[in-house]
Amino acid sequence: MHRLSLILAALLVAGPAPGDDSIGQIKTAAGSVTITRGGTESRAAPGDRVHQADRIATGADGSVGITFADNSMMALGPDSKLDLTRFRFDPTTHEGVFDSSLKSGTLAVKSGQIVEQTPFAMHVQTPAALLGVRGTHFVVRADAGAR
Repeated sequence: MHRLSLILAALLVAGPAPGDDSIGQIKTAAGSVTITRGGTESRAAPGDRVHQADRIATGADGSVGITFADNSMMALGPDSKLDLTRFRFDPTTHEGVFDSSLKSGTLAVKSGQIVEQTPFAMHVQTPAALLGVRGTHFVVRADAGAR
C-alpha cells in the first residue's frame, strides 16, 4: 500500500492533449504493464494515452500511475487488472462521470474535479462490491476469486 501511495505522490497533473479522445495519460510505469484496447494488447509506458474501454493490467513485478483529464489519479499495484468503463468530463463545468472496474489487485485513488463537482460521480466496481466515491483518497484490493 505504501508503494501505491508513493506512485500517487509522484504523478504530475496533466490532462490529455486538446483534440485527443484520450481520457488520461500514464505517468509512471514499472515492470510489466499492458493496455488492452479493441482486443489488442500492447506494452504501456510513461506518456501513453489511455481511453475509455481500455483495460490496464500489471504483472507480478508491475505498477502504474495514471492521471486523468479531471486530475484524478490512479495507481495500480502488482497483479492488477482495471477496466476503464466510462469517463465523461466537461472541463468548463467539471461535471462528469467516472466508472471503472477493478477485476483484481490493488488500486489507490485520488479523486479529481468530477467528484469535487458531483460527489458519488465516480464508481469503482470490484468482484465483491461497488464503491461510490465521495471523498478524495482511498485504496481498495480486489481478489479475483472473491464472490
